[in-house]
Amino acid sequence: MLAYKREFIKFLEDAGVLKFGDFTAKSGRKIPYFINAGDIKTGEQISKLGEFYSKAYKEKLGEKKAVLYGPAYKGIPIAVSVAVALAKEGLDVPFFFNRKEEKDHGEGGVFVGYKPQDGEEIVIVEDVVTAGTAIRESMAILSSLKGTKVAATFVMVDRKEKGQTEKSAIAEVGDEYGFPVYSVVDVYDIIEYLEEDENNKENVERIKKYLEIYGAKE
Repeated sequence: MLAYKREFIKFLEDAGVLKFGDFTAKSGRKIPYFINAGDIKTGEQISKLGEFYSKAYKEKLGEKKAVLYGPAYKGIPIAVSVAVALAKEGLDVPFFFNRKEEKDHGEGGVFVGYKPQDGEEIVIVEDVVTAGTAIRESMAILSSLKGTKVAATFVMVDRKEKGQTEKSAIAEVGDEYGFPVYSVVDVYDIIEYLEEDENNKENVERIKKYLEIYGAKE
């Protein structure tokens, strides 16, 4: 495993973002581990998270000046932290996010921050993709922005789960909308990381059993 991947997984675990137990995903699936960006609680943590996303962005998109979109609520601090991290690297990109409920006074509207212009590309930053539900919701919201297109989505972890078919949710989203979904690490990186410590044996077995049922067949 590449060193930065191990560093990232350790960061997620130390920050309480990566948890093991019994959880219910947005898709309704019962899952043995959970990735929750809402557990990022300090300035240092959110700054570090932005740096990992920034590294992935630069690796995949280079100097492309896209507009960052953070879906409410967890995507909002991610978008801000990634924008700050990219700016420190010399790439100053705009960002925006949505409200859960459209505002009917003041400036109004559902979006806050930068207003994407005709011809601009948008990059969605999310915490995780399980069945692709959250990205489809984001695409429905972004459909009101005429003349723009989504260039890519970046997430913390690719869960490598099948979506509505036997393909992974990430592959389905790519096929459906025509843009790639990139992740810093995937579930098999997490398994490899956990297997380095015998105390993680039970969690490893539970994740592997879960993937036998819900793992993508690609």
